[in-house]
Amino acid sequence: MTATDRSLELVNTAAQAAADKLAHDIIAYDVSDVLSITDAFVLASAPNDRQVKAIVDEIEERLLKELGAKPVRREGDREARWVLLDYVDIVVHVQHSEERVFYALERLWKDCPELELPDDAKATRGKAAEHAKVQAAEEAAELGGEWR
Repeated sequence: MTATDRSLELVNTAAQAAADKLAHDIIAYDVSDVLSITDAFVLASAPNDRQVKAIVDEIEERLLKELGAKPVRREGDREARWVLLDYVDIVVHVQHSEERVFYALERLWKDCPELELPDDAKATRGKAAEHAKVQAAEEAAELGGEWR
């Protein structure tokens, strides 16, 4: 069993919306062979809570406007550390970068096929590491130390 055309359409729209709001490390997996409750997972992250919320809002808005899809469930809104949008056909996880590293969902789903995403979404790969490196350098400079 593979993800349906509708699921792929939702995945691509969600991934593009996340990329447009500068999400980091967007990836999607076809989980239809191992889960009966959904076809695909979309994972994205951001370095702060405000950006997590902005990404989630953009995904919701675009899926509703372009595809007429509303999530049946939205969880994690209050803390904005890990927000889950359940569209039945797909589940979108937008995590704060720290949660993304800690929970490592990619490790859980690495045996599932990775789905092709729009170029803008693929270009976000490695952005979290890049952001962390810049942030560490800035913090070292503030402390008057040297960063390597």
